[in-house]
Amino acid sequence: MSLTATAFIGILILLALMFLGMNIGAAMLFVGFGGYFYVVNFHAALGVLQTIPSTQASAYSLVVIPLFVLMGNFAFAAGMSEGLYDVAHKWLGRLPGGLACATIAACAGFGAICGSTTATAATMGTVALPEMRKYGYDDALSTGTVSVGGTLGIMIPPSTPMIIYGIIAQVSIGRLFAAGVIPGVLLAALLILSVVIMVKRNPEIAPKSDKFTFMEKIKSLKGIVNMVILFGFVFAGMFSGVFTINEAAACGAFIAFVIMALMRRLTIKSLFEVMKDTVKTTGMCFMMLIGATVFGNFLAITQVPMKLASYVSGLNVSPYIVLFFIVVVYAILGCFMDALPMIMLTVPIFLPVILKLGFDPIWFGVIIILVMELGLITPPVGMNCYVISGIAKDVPLSKIFKGSIPFAIALVLCIVIVTAFPSLATWLPTLFYGNM
Repeated sequence: MSLTATAFIGILILLALMFLGMNIGAAMLFVGFGGYFYVVNFHAALGVLQTIPSTQASAYSLVVIPLFVLMGNFAFAAGMSEGLYDVAHKWLGRLPGGLACATIAACAGFGAICGSTTATAATMGTVALPEMRKYGYDDALSTGTVSVGGTLGIMIPPSTPMIIYGIIAQVSIGRLFAAGVIPGVLLAALLILSVVIMVKRNPEIAPKSDKFTFMEKIKSLKGIVNMVILFGFVFAGMFSGVFTINEAAACGAFIAFVIMALMRRLTIKSLFEVMKDTVKTTGMCFMMLIGATVFGNFLAITQVPMKLASYVSGLNVSPYIVLFFIVVVYAILGCFMDALPMIMLTVPIFLPVILKLGFDPIWFGVIIILVMELGLITPPVGMNCYVISGIAKDVPLSKIFKGSIPFAIALVLCIVIVTAFPSLATWLPTLFYGNM
């Protein structure tokens, strides 16, 4: 059997194992080991299994994962989401669908200290859904808004998928974080605009919110002081060069811990829950990274990524045509897979193609994240919709998907804009870090 056929059979086996429910990291480890054993020999495969887990787990660059996860968990436990939502409500409440607009703005703000889409959706859903229901918002609009707002958690830094992409693609995580800021703000603005348009067309789905005086708006800003301190200190230090990415994550985790203590939310029980969630998330990420590295080594010896890159670069078509088909593949996979395993599986295959075509890997990382956000709200998987279904138990899952789908237009539009104007993703990284 040819090496190319072996690689494609390995990919098919991996997909089958994933859809059967096997742990993603374990499935990649199993297929990578088996493929290496088949192509080379058992001792070589055993050598890969002996070296990669310890090498990956002890890599200094990976310290950023548990530290940023810990920062987000401390921020959540400190109750920063409530004050953030209150500020957004008071400042955006007069817009058509004001509470829904406020929810998206609050999701964007919480995403800036969280880094997880499901955590952002679950946290803001707990805060925002009761409020929108109290004011008589349509269930489809309210649940759809929180579902799509949660996706901002992986675009606006810090972002766990960005960290994973940066490690696999071997590009600067700091540059990736900077690259996500403008597209993240653009997407939040487009989502808010979508709410306004939907409510303008059908005012019955979102009754008018309360009006607030200017002084009430000003007073509400005290609710985001802690978040501004945390976000400002971490990212100002990181982008100015005072901190490395790992130092910024460590400082952020410490500051979030202090804020949690000052807010009198630090107890033995809350600290245990924070640590348990951090260890659980970190373990999942590390297991997938180890599995992805073993699987990537298997693909490397088959030469399939390199052959694919050479074949595609030799086609007499525009590089943007190739990019379009890659984006379509990501969009389809996003309907069935979560963001992290999709990055693990596809980046080793598609990145050589992107580099061969002359595209910026930082910009491509932003495009990948945007397409993954689309997959988070589309059936049949639509992870965020399932998260919200667990919170709004009396709302049918079909209605949540129905409320989320209109926002897909805003996501697609954002992808088109960032593709047409790559500088939206590359300007800030160049400003902060210089040319690559």
